[in-house]
Amino acid sequence: MAASTWPSLGDFSKHGSVVSMAPDGTDIKEIVPRSAGYLPDDLVFDGKGGFYFTDFKGGSSSPDGGVYYVGPEGGDPVSVLPNLKIANGVGLSPDGKTLWVTELAGGKLHRVSLADATTVAPFGAVVTYTFTGAGPDSLRIDAEGNVYVAMYGQARVLVFNPLGLPIGQYLLPGRDEGHNLRSTSMAIRPRTDEMLILTNDWDQGEGSTIFAVKALAKAAADPASSK
Repeated sequence: MAASTWPSLGDFSKHGSVVSMAPDGTDIKEIVPRSAGYLPDDLVFDGKGGFYFTDFKGGSSSPDGGVYYVGPEGGDPVSVLPNLKIANGVGLSPDGKTLWVTELAGGKLHRVSLADATTVAPFGAVVTYTFTGAGPDSLRIDAEGNVYVAMYGQARVLVFNPLGLPIGQYLLPGRDEGHNLRSTSMAIRPRTDEMLILTNDWDQGEGSTIFAVKALAKAAADPASSK
């Protein structure tokens, strides 16, 4: 089994990291060290073994975050999409040519056509959707290229087609009564169309919950399989 890699926001201010470890919990390594000054929030691997991560910095009036790429051999992160107001969710289309990013404090969904791993194609970066209310959090992409965006503070997941047009949503139970509003992430089980939506109830008394729903298509293939 391959090593696991995950991001950590650290102190939510100046120091976060990306860490990998073996399946048995050993061989822990900092891929992006705390000393580098990023706040990694979400990440996604490409077919070459490199990965993109979001830098969770900024606010509604301070575009200090962005998206960075680390190649399969490691090294310093390379800026791909700068000047974002709290970059949060990140995903790749099934063919690896389109990068999707949510901007939490900016309330935007970015669709980025890639010329290569770190270069945006000419006129390739567009905002396909602008959100209202609480911001867009993590995102996932299915095998048909549909994009699922968890809506923080809204108890729902919005769905977009490969062009970025809204085509549906999932509303969580208890939403009208103010429950399960903290919907932050989701995952589609490998080789299935079962999607798990993660939420918690803040201080409303119902704790944390994982809801199971049917996605519009099966999970996208593991990028490692395309190496």
